[in-house]
Amino acid sequence: MLIMNEKIKASEVRLTGVDGEELGVVSREEALAMARELKADLVCTSLLSSPPPCKLVPRGTAKQAAAKEKQQERKAAQPPKVKEIRLTPHIEDHDYETKRRQAEKLLASGDAVQFVVKIQGKEGPQAKGLLEQLLKDLAEVGRKESGIQLSGKQAAVKVNPVR
Repeated sequence: MLIMNEKIKASEVRLTGVDGEELGVVSREEALAMARELKADLVCTSLLSSPPPCKLVPRGTAKQAAAKEKQQERKAAQPPKVKEIRLTPHIEDHDYETKRRQAEKLLASGDAVQFVVKIQGKEGPQAKGLLEQLLKDLAEVGRKESGIQLSGKQAAVKVNPVR
């Protein structure tokens, strides 16, 4: 919560100038007049001390910074998205490299990747080997969440980004 300009209720404030210079304890009205004169905002940095420390910042900067900080918090609170990459056990080298680069890009951007290998017949060991090779190649950008799951028609593994 940002408290600025007329919303500051204290009668006196400890004021810091636009360039960071200490201006001492001044009345709220005097600080507001100084802010208007310099075309700046008076922003309260803490309500816990008496008189509260306030600083003069260029007009609009404080609101922008608060909005940006709020957006960053919201982004950090979201769980990572899980992107699925499908493969087959008989994948060519070039296709394998393309899928690996694609996974690296997704992991670097902070998303988790779910690799799914479609299996027919007795391709289980091949699929498991392919996933193990992928995990080895992606070791520096991602860590597997759980072991490789082999089930009926597919083998899967989820890789989370390294933070």
